[in-house]
Amino acid sequence: MNSRKRYTGLIDNYRHRLPVSNKTKVISLGEGNTPLVKVYNIMSTLDKHVDIYVKYEGLNPTGSFKDRGMTMAVTKAIESDAKAIICASTGNTSASAAAYAARAGITAFVLIPDGKIAQGKLVQAMVGGAVVIQIKGNFDDGMRLVKEVADKAPVTIVNSINPFRLQGQKTAAFEIIEELGKPPDFHYLPVGNAGNITAHWIGYSECAATDSKQVTKACAYCEGDCSYIDGSSKGFRPKMIGYQASGS
Repeated sequence: MNSRKRYTGLIDNYRHRLPVSNKTKVISLGEGNTPLVKVYNIMSTLDKHVDIYVKYEGLNPTGSFKDRGMTMAVTKAIESDAKAIICASTGNTSASAAAYAARAGITAFVLIPDGKIAQGKLVQAMVGGAVVIQIKGNFDDGMRLVKEVADKAPVTIVNSINPFRLQGQKTAAFEIIEELGKPPDFHYLPVGNAGNITAHWIGYSECAATDSKQVTKACAYCEGDCSYIDGSSKGFRPKMIGYQASGS
């Protein structure tokens, strides 16, 4: 019987395209490698033939795309000797932060606006061992407090202002190109603070680039020289279309 290579997470899979080294201790729960599902029923309702696919990110460990970014954010936090991570959240980020902090053996502090978190995600965060702190105010108030704490204590913020979050989330674009054999013509994404759509653009831009200057010009998150380049898409990038997520 031929043995199948075990999938060990997106950092191991795309190490050459991520800001990690061979010495980096990877914190992973096997995230990524989610299915790209062709939605035939929706396609059948259209007058013209259009291939439509859905990237099923709900199969990530805590049920959202946030796990792609969290594996990178927590891995880099451990690399910088952080003793804890912190975030403000009304849902998926809290669950993901709790799970990856538990995996790393550190504490996750989660600030949640009073009564404004999805109950299922709150349960996930608590089961994961996070220290959940309820605050008066909204998400922006929570982020202000998170930044104040991070300025004074050895904790790492793991909200999407952490650039390593986007580095992890860009891998979804790599997977899409690998499965389709090319980038899609259009890519639709729900948008809150626009972190995820930016991350996909980074991924598509890196695959489209032929040199580091193009990558840097295409994306402000590439800090100077970007060495994670693959010319597999021959310069083409999809048209990115974001639609506002409810409550954002």
